Amino acid sequence: MLMARRRTLYLPSLLGTLVVAVLMACAVALLTVSEKAEATFPGQNGRIAYSGYDGNDYEIYTINSRGGDKFQVTNNNRDDYSPSYSPGGKRIAYVGFDRTDAEIYTIRVGGRGETKLTHNNAEEAAPSYSPDGKRIAYMVSEGNATGHTEIYTINIGGGGKTKVTTGGQPSYSPDGKKIVYWDYLKTAANPHPDTEIYTINVGGDGKTQLTHNNTDEFTPDYSPDGKRIVFAGLAGLERNNAESDIYKINAVGGRKIQLTHNNKYDTYPSYSPNGKKIAYTESKGNAIRGDIYTINAFAGDKTKLTRDNADEYAPSWGSRP
Repeated sequence: MLMARRRTLYLPSLLGTLVVAVLMACAVALLTVSEKAEATFPGQNGRIAYSGYDGNDYEIYTINSRGGDKFQVTNNNRDDYSPSYSPGGKRIAYVGFDRTDAEIYTIRVGGRGETKLTHNNAEEAAPSYSPDGKRIAYMVSEGNATGHTEIYTINIGGGGKTKVTTGGQPSYSPDGKKIVYWDYLKTAANPHPDTEIYTINVGGDGKTQLTHNNTDEFTPDYSPDGKRIVFAGLAGLERNNAESDIYKINAVGGRKIQLTHNNKYDTYPSYSPNGKKIAYTESKGNAIRGDIYTINAFAGDKTKLTRDNADEYAPSWGSRP
């Protein structure tokens, strides 16, 4: 029986308590760590990539925008998750976890030409292509109880690793000048802070906090025109297993607008390249089977895309090549 890590959002309150979970009844393991972050680039709507369980492990799949024509991109004996389309829609960056280590990979959308970008014992997650397709931003966890994470960028061929800031789940702005991400301020008075949404210049300066509240917010994604940011927000804190909905906010901050309203766990939003729709994951909890849905960018017209009896999550909406 294969063992996979339980799906979690990798927020700081949970980093020191990741668990290995195995379902004995059906010999199916619950999901790997799912650190979704990816940029949506302007263009014609293409296919949607996501991670799905195949009965043995998690692989990367793509479907069309109506939910049909399912295609398996990766096929191996490790867990592959957190897909992110390249600007031209021809490659996908993702995380590969071989039960001991998580590294960043890229692959052609047809399933060939896999390239391993990182080679170390740290835990990498949440890859996101830059708009020019030359670099990938991602997060690194120390994998211990400190809950410390950092954001780096790397060349698409590997090498040139550069630290940007602390925090997690980076996503480039469409002009390539900024990165949106979550971060938190841990103090002696507040040892378990909530996560908020920030932006920062790619050079590591100009950090700006966009959200200000006492709930966890995460998995941000820029709109294709760079004017708005969509993200998942909890009705409380992740450590309390609060429900989550999808929100959007102006890229400079301001009032957040709630797009989904239910008692489910809505996460991993991704704008369509034309900016009119948002793909996301809906599940009953952060470790329970999810499906891929879309809604209008201004809310409404909810559509279910996946209907398999499997866990499917973390969509990335690519441009048509």
